[in-house]
Amino acid sequence: MNTPESIAYTARAEITGGRDGHGATDDKMVDVDLRTPKEQGGPGGGANPEQLFAVGYGACFQGALGLAGKEQGVDTSKSVVNSQVGIGKEGESFGLSVRLEVSIPDVDLETAQKLVDRTHELCPYSKATRGNIPVEVVAV
Repeated sequence: MNTPESIAYTARAEITGGRDGHGATDDKMVDVDLRTPKEQGGPGGGANPEQLFAVGYGACFQGALGLAGKEQGVDTSKSVVNSQVGIGKEGESFGLSVRLEVSIPDVDLETAQKLVDRTHELCPYSKATRGNIPVEVVAV
């Protein structure tokens, strides 16, 4: 288990109404209406948990990419992370899958993939999902 030695920050949010409700952080920096996507039989017209997870995972991964870049002496400041979070039936409920596509300008594909692989070892979201859901990380 990956347990932090100490907690540096705790995010707090209140959610009402589940997938067709509202969610907001205590500081109101994130304040969203939540709606089930039309593809899942909902009304659409709002954010959904998979979108929020995609943004959070992508941002965390890009931050960790900066650490991996520093380790290997590679500038990753112009990198772009495209994250995809899928949801689908898994047995009696649902499961998730993730694909992260990472572009690092002016870095050859082999070096970029090594950085992406190292980042996958460092990123807290990657640690949290490892062994639980399929996660594919690819330099493009």
